[in-house]
Amino acid sequence: MTDLAALRRMTLDWIGANSARMSAFNERIWEFAEPAWREYRSARAYVDFLRAEGFEVEEGSGGMPTAFVARWGSGGPLLASFSEYDAVPGNCQAVVPRREPRAGMHPYAAGHTDPHSSLGTAALTAVLAAKAALSASGTPGRLVLFGEPAEKVCGSKPVHAAKGYYDGLDAAVVYHPHLQNTVTAETQFGAYWSAVITFTCDSPETWIDKSLLPIRDVGHAAARAPGATDALCLMYTTTKYTKEAMFPHAGAWTLNECILHGGDATSDNLAPRFTQIQYSWRTPSLPMAQQIANVLMANARSAAMATSCTAHLRWVTKTRVGLANTVLTDATWANLQEVGPPTYDDAAKGFAREIQANLGLAPMEDPFSPANTKLTDPAEFEAGMRHFLPPWQWHLSADDYVEFCWHCPTVRLLTARPRLRAPDANYDYPIWSYNALGGLPAAIDPGMFVAAKTMALTLVDLAAKPGLLDAAQAEWRERTGGGMGGSKWVPPLLPQDFAAPVDLKWPEYVTTPRGDEWCVPTPMDGLGAGERL
Repeated sequence: MTDLAALRRMTLDWIGANSARMSAFNERIWEFAEPAWREYRSARAYVDFLRAEGFEVEEGSGGMPTAFVARWGSGGPLLASFSEYDAVPGNCQAVVPRREPRAGMHPYAAGHTDPHSSLGTAALTAVLAAKAALSASGTPGRLVLFGEPAEKVCGSKPVHAAKGYYDGLDAAVVYHPHLQNTVTAETQFGAYWSAVITFTCDSPETWIDKSLLPIRDVGHAAARAPGATDALCLMYTTTKYTKEAMFPHAGAWTLNECILHGGDATSDNLAPRFTQIQYSWRTPSLPMAQQIANVLMANARSAAMATSCTAHLRWVTKTRVGLANTVLTDATWANLQEVGPPTYDDAAKGFAREIQANLGLAPMEDPFSPANTKLTDPAEFEAGMRHFLPPWQWHLSADDYVEFCWHCPTVRLLTARPRLRAPDANYDYPIWSYNALGGLPAAIDPGMFVAAKTMALTLVDLAAKPGLLDAAQAEWRERTGGGMGGSKWVPPLLPQDFAAPVDLKWPEYVTTPRGDEWCVPTPMDGLGAGERL
């Protein structure tokens, strides 16, 4: 068996030798820019790539067409990571230093914001590098890379967890682009729940006693039924008024809504048959998440009753909260220190300065945020997260990586996505500028490859470093009260037979006799948008 130092060198050597093609893969996923549940070309690219690299790939895992599970190896510990590849509607941006959609794309089409393109490619690179080193050295170890769609609605990981895909994992090393280069410690991410409430106006003709009408046989009287539109409006306003019932003064939590579009607005004298509104909420605890759900369901029943409608609730997702593992935090932080922070060349800096100039700012000698190019100790990062939190709150924001934490020891690495240095503390750069930088290899590759190297080193350490995996698993068993099924363990919140909501009318690219278009073709300006008010 190859010694650990040689194994680690082999891992880094593979990344060095393959960085060009992995950078090209990242560019390809960035250009696809497919939104949640509709990442067809992105998933296909991953599946084909992994099969060519010798992985056994299950497509459509968990009943999700754009999910996959790629497995390699036949002995040793089972080590996991995941790739994400969904983009965000409304963020279409070309790789140019000005606001401009990608060529031929609608400005409201999707674009990578975090970007998940580099998140997924970093994990893919790490797993491939670890495989190369383990295979060449004959070191026992099995690797699994999960393809996780719809992260922006925390959609797939709770489904994979509920259906048993994470059972049997020995450890997971996961990643997200961030402002800083660090590793999360004790304070982990919280719960994310989301549901779509549908109001249907099933029998508008029965809403009123027709004996009260002067002309009883006018069928269009049904068009004046309160109906689904009124139900949605009541739901929206009632929920605004009832946020006081959702523990508004207990910790940091959020509730957001999105009115989903329907295709039934083609007649002015028939009552709309259905409307839909999606609610998504982030909480530091599961009881708080449930309390918000209780209020929302009560509001939906009330709105439906007042408008002669029927209310339906369709869960999109339910995540648990994160679970720390200090053994893996320390091991990954040591590897991040060895790899070092990202550095940016003249191409990246020149592009950043062009953005600044186009925004009317004086171009800076060093245009990137100082946090991008230094390492932040996990303890320092933890203190920064906790400075405004009450002592009892150990979970903040939301991300569905938390699902892995309850099935095996899990560590979450953060490395810099490029952010521009602000001219003063009150200045915010427009979102398009970050999206443009996320598609520029010179700007995004440095943080992406720091992540890939750090993750790959941690994976081979878990396979070959004596005592590391045992210590991580011992801590995990202590935190869960004995592992899966233990006294403090939290099982998946979705049922095993849960059907992922891939059938809902999520935004997507479509092809019709009119050609290729974004499914919500509302122009920003001009005749298609109507007269500017």
